[in-house]
Amino acid sequence: MTENLSIIKIGGDLVNNDTVLASYLEALTRIDTPKILVHGGGKQATALNEQLGIASPMIDGRRVTTKEALAVVTMVYGGLINKNIVAQLQKYGCNAIGLTGADANSVVATKRSPIPIDFGYAGDVKEVNARFIYGLLKENILPVFCAITHDQKGQLLNTNADTMAAEIAMALTTYYKVSLFYCFDKRGVLYDVADESTLIDQLNTGTYTKLKQQGKIHQGMLPKIDNGFHALTNGVDTVRIGNITMLTQSANKCTQLFL
Repeated sequence: MTENLSIIKIGGDLVNNDTVLASYLEALTRIDTPKILVHGGGKQATALNEQLGIASPMIDGRRVTTKEALAVVTMVYGGLINKNIVAQLQKYGCNAIGLTGADANSVVATKRSPIPIDFGYAGDVKEVNARFIYGLLKENILPVFCAITHDQKGQLLNTNADTMAAEIAMALTTYYKVSLFYCFDKRGVLYDVADESTLIDQLNTGTYTKLKQQGKIHQGMLPKIDNGFHALTNGVDTVRIGNITMLTQSANKCTQLFL
């Protein structure tokens, strides 16, 4: 029987709040099958950019990364956030290692074309070193990936963390039955972002297309959902979007994606 693998992506408010982050990390350590953590940290990077007077524009929920902004996200994602998460996991007795895509050539990307929109030093994943990651998992080491990749030519690239999680999930289907969890501070995809009772507990591609055309899906959710459907199309077993209850309760309320 193929072993289960959980890939958990956290970001936004979760990594910016020590108490909330600790609750997620503690829940993560209680998952008794192999797991991988992928994190963002856009709000912390944005705050530091503002302090330094560096522009940090967003287009369709994705960050435009200038050369100056790339230095900031590398420091924030690969340094402060990543190593803090690793240290917290060690506190809970979970042996973890913090990684960028450049480490062990684990996630290779290409710089996104400036046409039709120039996202700067943004990277689109080209290849995942699944064999290396599998080796870490077999040694009971939890990989913690920040959303920084590289192009094998010496250039670091900022990669959307939702995309990175999906690409790693797809690559690991060679070895595992993979479940992908997009964790944030809401119960899941909502009809009304201000009303938790409007949860969409099941979302298929047809319904998603209609809701997106009607402008009823919050812009910040689009990368998660798009990447989730892409993952399902490419061998990932389940994709769920929601809060910590996805990790702590078997019969939780969240959004599950279906093709």
